[in-house]
Amino acid sequence: MRSLSEILGPVMIGPSSSHTAGACRIGKISSIIVNEKIKEVKFYLHGSFGKTYRGHGTDKALVGGILGMNTDDERIVSSIEIAERVGVKVEFIERDLGNTYHPNTVRLDIKTISDKNFSIIGSSIGGGNIEILNINGKDVYFTGKYNTLLINHIDKPGIVHKVSGILSNNDVNIAYLRVFRDRKGDKASMVFELDDIVNEKMINDIRNIKNIEKCVFIEAMK
Repeated sequence: MRSLSEILGPVMIGPSSSHTAGACRIGKISSIIVNEKIKEVKFYLHGSFGKTYRGHGTDKALVGGILGMNTDDERIVSSIEIAERVGVKVEFIERDLGNTYHPNTVRLDIKTISDKNFSIIGSSIGGGNIEILNINGKDVYFTGKYNTLLINHIDKPGIVHKVSGILSNNDVNIAYLRVFRDRKGDKASMVFELDDIVNEKMINDIRNIKNIEKCVFIEAMK
């Protein structure tokens, strides 16, 4: 059974929960994943996003999210001008990303001030709900509804146990856990969706585990 919030969508700047609220959330989560000042973003807009992004405000919502705005932030309507003022270059490109993706999908190719490059694919599936599906060419899956830990690591025995132990020792409950890898012993990703907040000490403890390369915490979307 769907909740009222899933049907009506979040408190937001309109006109559409899927084309604006969802787009804003994809942008904001992408900025958290990057975790560094952004200087350039190319938005590759798939399906309905590509056909209607100007009329539905998807372009402004995506940029607002990249700048850290929430769905109800009145500055979203001026987000592209704000991005220009603060030195963030944005470009919108209609692109077929393949028939496996939802019509409201976008790939964000992001460059940071230190010239690091990120590529993130997210879909807005209705009612402001989203799915993050790919980060830097690697498949992932999370929705932003839960507090989320994204962990990049080398696929070695015991890493899941060690991270879970830190969470358990701090009374953090795991709602969902997914592990993604291409090959045994290669680079892998873990996604922990949690019922509780993770503090900075816990994040540092996780980062100090051998063979963990990166750990990012994303607080549940409001």
